[in-house]
Amino acid sequence: MTEPSKRANLDLPDYQPAAGGIAARARAAAAPAYLSGLNPEQRDAVETLDGPVLVLAGAGTGKTRVLTTRIAHILSTGRARPAEILSVTFTNKAAREMKLRLGQMLGQAVEGMPWLGTFHSIGGRILRYHAELVQLTSNFTVLDTDDQIRLLKQLLTADNIDDKRWPARMLAGLIDGWKNRGLTPSQVPAGEAASFGNGRGGKLYAQYQERLKVLNAADFGDLLLENIRLFREHPDVLRQYQNRFKFILVDEYQDTNVAQYLWLRLLSQTPSSSSSSLPGLTRQSIISQEDGSPGLDASRRPGDDDRASGDVAVQSSPPKNICCVGDDDQSIYGWRGAEVDNILRFDHDFPGAKVIRLERNYRSTGHILAAASHLIAHNEGRLGKTLRTEDVDGEMVTVTGAWDSEEEARGIGEEIEQLQRQGHKLNEIAILVRASFQMREFEDRFVTLGLPYRVIGGPRFYERAEIRDALAYLRVINSPADDLAFERIVNVPKRGLGDATVQMLHDHARKRKMPLFEAARLVIETDELKPKARSSLRGLIENFERWQVQRNALSHTELAEIVLDESGYTEMWQKDRSADAAGRLENLKELIRSMDEFENLQGFLEHISLVMDREGAADEDAVSVMTLHSAKGLEFETVFLPGWEEGLFPHQRALDDQGRAGLEEERRLAHVGITRARRRAKLYFATNRRIHGTWNTTIPSRFLDELPSANVEITESKGGSGWGGMSGYGPSRFDNVESFGSSYSTPGWQRAQANRSKNGGGRSGSGGFSDNGSPFGGSTRRAPFTIEGELVAKSTGTDSDFTVGDRVFHQKFGYGRVTKIDGNKLTIAFDKAGEKKVVDSFVQRV
Repeated sequence: MTEPSKRANLDLPDYQPAAGGIAARARAAAAPAYLSGLNPEQRDAVETLDGPVLVLAGAGTGKTRVLTTRIAHILSTGRARPAEILSVTFTNKAAREMKLRLGQMLGQAVEGMPWLGTFHSIGGRILRYHAELVQLTSNFTVLDTDDQIRLLKQLLTADNIDDKRWPARMLAGLIDGWKNRGLTPSQVPAGEAASFGNGRGGKLYAQYQERLKVLNAADFGDLLLENIRLFREHPDVLRQYQNRFKFILVDEYQDTNVAQYLWLRLLSQTPSSSSSSLPGLTRQSIISQEDGSPGLDASRRPGDDDRASGDVAVQSSPPKNICCVGDDDQSIYGWRGAEVDNILRFDHDFPGAKVIRLERNYRSTGHILAAASHLIAHNEGRLGKTLRTEDVDGEMVTVTGAWDSEEEARGIGEEIEQLQRQGHKLNEIAILVRASFQMREFEDRFVTLGLPYRVIGGPRFYERAEIRDALAYLRVINSPADDLAFERIVNVPKRGLGDATVQMLHDHARKRKMPLFEAARLVIETDELKPKARSSLRGLIENFERWQVQRNALSHTELAEIVLDESGYTEMWQKDRSADAAGRLENLKELIRSMDEFENLQGFLEHISLVMDREGAADEDAVSVMTLHSAKGLEFETVFLPGWEEGLFPHQRALDDQGRAGLEEERRLAHVGITRARRRAKLYFATNRRIHGTWNTTIPSRFLDELPSANVEITESKGGSGWGGMSGYGPSRFDNVESFGSSYSTPGWQRAQANRSKNGGGRSGSGGFSDNGSPFGGSTRRAPFTIEGELVAKSTGTDSDFTVGDRVFHQKFGYGRVTKIDGNKLTIAFDKAGEKKVVDSFVQRV
């Protein structure tokens, strides 16, 4: 009998069991239970264990399941023991969830996985094992932000640097940015080092690091930076960990910064005993792109050798088994150091890497995915994938225009109430805003409606520190006996009135049975306080006395602006260089804007007390309100996305600071927002929005015109007049309502379209500008301010061309007759809306 190996070659094709056949089904039945239910792409990502692997996991494609199943597969097949797997996440919550899922898959609690955690927790653990090699001891302290700023203040004082001109918080932000980029003091570019303290930024950074060593302390950034230095200066330690970790897994790889990238790159190399210097480190990792935004040199990476720094050239060893899971379309944290280029160049950093795309979405319906995919396709800096679903197409993505931000909130509130009446759970509804100041309008509206809500990722608007501080000033003006408010702001901003001074005031107040404010008045006339503290307190009391007099002569909004300016509170946040300072200033401006809706200061403060009084249970069925950045990783049945206007979304600051890179990150943020929705995604924009205290006519976001017409429907605002085509913008394909199959055909809309045609229909042929030079093809006149349907208008003192008895038409209120004229302000008896006061420029004689 002929041996099998000696038989003639019959040129038969290699046999593979047919899909769905007996052999294929039998093999599937023999597979471990944890592999069941995986789609082919997911299973490929789980079972490809050798070499570098990049899993491009789109929104809702089951990336967490892939990551945890991959670990279970490694353990079950005996490829590694638990202590030989390095699994890195970004949050402790994600690490806990991964351990829980692994326990469920393997039928036991996952113990013995000491290297499953966040970048910084694992970095801190390695650092404690080898602390003496970086001039620390194993019991070193990790400083929090407050301790870090206090230490920097000491260094600024010792160097005779004015802390008001060069705040310690600003220096802390610079140092944190340098550490995120893997830069030690000697590696900071000279230009950046000179940007603080009249050229002393680099020197202060070095002094700060030296002082940390004396204190046996490290800050958050050191947990990785000192790891990198440890591996660079002690190759034997690096080899120890390279030998230990047989598999490396990384979650949310698109959000890694340069320091995290360097750390991973070092650990992911196969051990090499011949290296006298370590590959994977350079101080040239960040350069400027052509558009001025920070980026990575296309010809080199942070892992490339930097011969100029004196390193010995080393032949890079092949990378080990590293699997990174991420989505370049969801990289939205560039403002805090994340480098999307890390994931875009994965195959360059790890030659021979296998890229697996997870494109089957298990969350959203067809129209939502099509809209999100079409939008993100406008980004140039992406690897490319198209989300798909086997679910039904579902409801179209809706785009709704509102007259102003108040109507926007009113319309969304009414839609939510309608959904609630249909049995929709409020817990499955979210409002995702681009900036936190947008929340105020919705919070006020929900309180009015009695609609439960919760703010995710931060306090509610009126509970934010800067809002509470501003309200405390106003409460003292309204009622000087309000001790809680006075105590809150007596030393905010810093006036040298510390705890000892406040305690003295309390003692006087208790003895004389009087409010703190009155006690302060008495104390400043004595010598009980030191001269400096007495002078500061006297200045504060005099300010309040002046503001109380001005209260009778100024509007409450003007008074609030004066108080925040003269108290130094606005300046305090203007000088603050932290990442959230700009947002706090926007919130203060939104607070001032919200006061317009109330007759006086007393009425406004009463409204605030009602808003603040609402406390909901943690498990209450409530609408979730949050920023788009806070929404990543979450999902809801229905998602409202308000504020899709140029300057707000995409945010003007992102465009100004980063150019095209900033625009692409804003577009990724829009993609993230839309893909949070499972069944309904509802986009809103307002024609008028108050920005920095002034009403402005806004332009709808460019992202709206990047949505696919076949998946989008235009709807009319349920909160009032709607957009109605009154904005005077040039023509947009969204004006063609028929292309969306919409029923948007109200008489008001038809009249508006007719008016547009009569007035030229939009942009002129000369570059999109109208005859008056406006780029918006029509009048740029600001819209009147409305409160619950009542227009608030002030006469300019000019005479009107209208006369009593004239028949007129108003875009919002319809037809009516002029009954009274006051300058340019008309009182009109409208046929359906009743009597209203409007400015004459907003009506037409008929």
